[in-house]
Amino acid sequence: MRSRLLFPMALLAAGAALTSLVVFVTNADACTRAVYLGKEGRVVTGRSMDWVEDMQTNLWIFPRGMKRDGGLNKGSLEWTSKYGSVVASVYEGGTADGMNEKGLVVNLLYLAESEYPPADDNRPGVCITSWAQYMLDSFATVEEAVAELNKNSFRVVPVAAPNGAKGTVHLSISDPTGDSAIFEYVKGKLVIHHGKEFQVMTNSPTYDKQLALNEYWKEIDGAVMLPGTTRAADRFARASYYINACLQTADARESVASVFSVMRNVSVPRGVRKKDAPNLSSTIWRTVSDHKSRVYYFEDTANPSPAWVKLDKVDFNEGSGTRKLTLSGKDLAGDQTANFKKAEPFKFLAPH
Repeated sequence: MRSRLLFPMALLAAGAALTSLVVFVTNADACTRAVYLGKEGRVVTGRSMDWVEDMQTNLWIFPRGMKRDGGLNKGSLEWTSKYGSVVASVYEGGTADGMNEKGLVVNLLYLAESEYPPADDNRPGVCITSWAQYMLDSFATVEEAVAELNKNSFRVVPVAAPNGAKGTVHLSISDPTGDSAIFEYVKGKLVIHHGKEFQVMTNSPTYDKQLALNEYWKEIDGAVMLPGTTRAADRFARASYYINACLQTADARESVASVFSVMRNVSVPRGVRKKDAPNLSSTIWRTVSDHKSRVYYFEDTANPSPAWVKLDKVDFNEGSGTRKLTLSGKDLAGDQTANFKKAEPFKFLAPH
């Protein structure tokens, strides 16, 4: 009899708790990121990209030695890429996701609550469209990146999307050791959450509140009940449970499959969009990054099969040139490492 009573009692408790916290989770966008910590150092990061329209995403190879700036021209931070990378672009004007040759992975997700430094801040600037690329170009580990960004030597500048959507984002990084960090701008100040325990990130609210919301679900057996909506807090709870409940293995194929299955679980079906809620969008693509094997997988939800790139087979030497794999309108599947074509690098979108 006790087991029959547990489920309805837990359901009532969950409803009461989440009703009191609903103020934190309205108008949530629907991207999700999760880090799998398998056996024998098998670390895999997955993310979903959810948006209201096609973002004209393509894959790019960028070599070492590229001269970069933050996209603002005068007043930009300037750097030269130390590491080559494979990235997923958006609107041919920004890096949203990627992995560098050292196995550092960067994921850019929407965060409506982001508040960036004021326009009169005189530190060198980095547009949000180039922020992820700066991280991939500059750092081999999460620890290195956190140490540098703790110096607060530059500011991040928002850029609206071509469709007019506000450019408010937060950024996550992970590396082959399983280390993670979350970077957010809250009330104009950079807030960093650093540690292996920060495996999961979704969208609204700010990360401290995401963690507080998830504490409730930790007390409930995920095998009995998990929240099933597309809201950020619910996806956070599901991703947190499943990324650790799925098969934990050292096998590359099985671990990647496990992460894909988790990311599909927290994705939003194609064509689902809530009226008058532009922040609720369908999943348009997913990526899975195998840090140990350095393989970057990309899955367009309009394409029945994923494609992938083996970074260990890519020439990242300075002078090897920028290369592009055009995805739009093509059903690409399997290993695409050899199919990139020489191309001019895209320019980072900047504020008008």
